[in-house]
Amino acid sequence: MGLLFLVGCQTESDDLLDQPVEDLYVQAHDLFKEQSYTKAAKAFADVERQHPYSNWALKAQLMSSYCYYQAKRYDDAIDGFKSFVQLHPGHGDVAYAYYMIGLCYYEQIPIVERDQEPTAKALEAFQEVVSRFKSSDYSKDATLKISLIQDHLAAKEMAVGRFYLKKKSYIAALNRFKYVIKEYQSTAQVQEALFRATEVCMMLGLNGEAQKYASVLGHNYPNSSWYKDAYALIKSEPLSVFESKPKKETLKIKK
Repeated sequence: MGLLFLVGCQTESDDLLDQPVEDLYVQAHDLFKEQSYTKAAKAFADVERQHPYSNWALKAQLMSSYCYYQAKRYDDAIDGFKSFVQLHPGHGDVAYAYYMIGLCYYEQIPIVERDQEPTAKALEAFQEVVSRFKSSDYSKDATLKISLIQDHLAAKEMAVGRFYLKKKSYIAALNRFKYVIKEYQSTAQVQEALFRATEVCMMLGLNGEAQKYASVLGHNYPNSSWYKDAYALIKSEPLSVFESKPKKETLKIKK
């Protein structure tokens, strides 16, 4: 009986392993077309597991990870793409794998009030694409997403700065605004950061510093509502602080 049971189990397993790799791949792809992404991911993984040395194995590994991405199982997708990069660092699809790692993290970016760990990891992956694979098909979109991520991170810093400002922790607030001015010059947040830095410096009695930030704001964004507010704020002070419209500073914000 024991022998018969063993033979029976072996026959069932052999039937599975004897399936041609092309058939397994087609079955997995059919599940993918049906949008049964989790099942498709597992089916593509079977292709790789059963035929690890076939020409289909690497493509199946990428497809399995992509199916997990489509199923919004981002951790599983990231694990798959990272495994591909580690096992095949010289493969032509490494750029794609890095791009997809970035995209998985990008899909998980939280609102600015929450921890930004996924945002930082998305930025890292997209920067890898741009720096190492600049001529790839994924570089252009990675560059765009880097810009969006940087604006999001700057918005996070601004939210923290406004929180400190509301709590009257002026030095802490100023440090956040100055960080945005220095590190996120190309983002949409820099205009408000310059105004807030002007505002806080006025509160601290640092009128010269306030004038400097207002001048930079006026030079780079003369039609900005933030500049108009900063100009009005400084003009409300004694003329000895700010007698006329600020001169254009030589410091320029990167566009």
